[in-house]
Amino acid sequence: MSSLIQQMRSRFETALTDAFGETVSGTDPLIVNSSNPKFGDYQCNVAMSLTKRLKSNPRQIASTIIEHLQIDDICSPPEIAGPGFINLRLKSEYLETQLNAKLTDPRLGIAPNGNPQNVIVDFSSPNIAKEMHVGHLRSTIIGDCIARILEFEGHQVLRLNHVGDWGTQFGMLITYLQEKYPSALTTADVLDIGDLVEFYRQAKKRFDEDEEFKEASRDQVVRLQSGSEDSRRAWELLCDQSRREFQQIYDRLDIKLTERGESFYNPMLAEVVADLEASGLLVEDQGAKCVFLEGFTNKEGDPLPLIVQKSNGGYNYATTDLAAVRHRINTEGATRLIYVTDAGQANHFAQVWQVARRVRWIPDGVDVVHVPFGLVKGEDGKKLKTRSGETVRLRDLLDEAVKRAQEDLETRLQQEGRAESPEFVHHVAEVVGIDAVKYADLSQNRTSDYIFSFDKMLSLQGNTAPYMLYAYVRIQGISRKGSIDFEQVGDRASIHLQDPSELTLAKHLLQLHEVIDTVAQELLPNRLCQYLFELSQKFNQFYDRCPVLKADECDRASRLALCHLTAETLRLGLSLLGISVLDRM
Repeated sequence: MSSLIQQMRSRFETALTDAFGETVSGTDPLIVNSSNPKFGDYQCNVAMSLTKRLKSNPRQIASTIIEHLQIDDICSPPEIAGPGFINLRLKSEYLETQLNAKLTDPRLGIAPNGNPQNVIVDFSSPNIAKEMHVGHLRSTIIGDCIARILEFEGHQVLRLNHVGDWGTQFGMLITYLQEKYPSALTTADVLDIGDLVEFYRQAKKRFDEDEEFKEASRDQVVRLQSGSEDSRRAWELLCDQSRREFQQIYDRLDIKLTERGESFYNPMLAEVVADLEASGLLVEDQGAKCVFLEGFTNKEGDPLPLIVQKSNGGYNYATTDLAAVRHRINTEGATRLIYVTDAGQANHFAQVWQVARRVRWIPDGVDVVHVPFGLVKGEDGKKLKTRSGETVRLRDLLDEAVKRAQEDLETRLQQEGRAESPEFVHHVAEVVGIDAVKYADLSQNRTSDYIFSFDKMLSLQGNTAPYMLYAYVRIQGISRKGSIDFEQVGDRASIHLQDPSELTLAKHLLQLHEVIDTVAQELLPNRLCQYLFELSQKFNQFYDRCPVLKADECDRASRLALCHLTAETLRLGLSLLGISVLDRM
């Protein structure tokens, strides 16, 4: 089943062609949700845009469109307002039919995309020998949400973790450990990950200050790249230890990833340079091989070069990213590449992709998209740091969220006089804490910075995960209180809509499909968050106005079915955000 707005768009496109001929074929009918419910549910704004082309009054154009419009099975007779707006009000009979069809469908009437794509989502991307920190939070959570939505739509999605596992950093670390802790290079897990991070810091300091150490580190990189057995063994041990640490975070966040680190593309780099040379794009400048970019200039106005091989023969991030683009399209067969990184990398990707397009590694029909995001800031408005000025470890941030969720839960249980098992308290705190962190991030427009506040994200009021979870829990409470099996209700009941709050809730339930389609295109998860928040509000308004368990038999069955459909919509929508639900909290 296509979304409601897609169905209406199709009806209007047919009416436009029937009314005005092929000259308007393909015209977007400009259908939007009505800004004021008293005028209807949807609004078609196309008449004004056709005034010049058709040399006619927009109200007359609107009237002609309506004469050719076949939409009476969905809407009441359309009305013309103002200069030529066409207002549309959904029929309650149509709403009831659509909702009843959703009741027995686990996908809630949302069919997979008819034109599935091979999509690669590149996200998370921590560095080996470093701990994941708050800076990895947004890429990991946003990337996972985008992947979930595209997978739900039926696309073939490869979730790639482009880990920083190669290059100078390993030369530094291996050289330093050879001096200070050589057993860490031959034996697994001799060092704690925190100690490894500290050694990396000290190695970086030595690299910046000690020319002899810097030269030894660079020699170590050459040994590693040339396949030296002892260097390779040391590198593998360091990578394996970091991976296990990363996996603990990913398991806790319920994130699935396939690792394709920088090292994966290392064997392809010489071929990348050779292909660029053969294409005639490569220029040697001060010993380095580079491509001069179009539209990127220095202060003097001269074109900027993208260096793909340094004067010493080494490669850099741009070379690796060019190899990745080439491999992902030619070998993986991707037709849409999505890179989820901070906004600061926008220029880098624009430059890499320009070169890839000029050499035809990104052909027509392949969509390459950067999904940028802003900073996570503390409540002082500055970049989120610990009191000592260190970057906040992601593990610590999640621990703190769960700890605070448990404190809030224990306080509430005491106030309500409820006794729950330690296992219940621990499970609810873990789910609420992790959900709260995820939702607080996803509910923001990703292009903006946002203020990280435990108090706000754990609140039972407002656009938060606990508010959403509580709406779901409230519906499960109806089931428990009335000894209702919602699955059987869905099989037997028929929804009929009478109260205005039922109609409002019903209309919102039908919008899930178009919201998911929008997020899949625009890659803005906050639109789904806003939809679910408004759904929770509308359900609570319905619940406050309409008795459910105490209603007469006919209304009771209908309202139970409406509750069940709301719960399933919340559960599905939250699952696409990577958020778990609870039956009790």
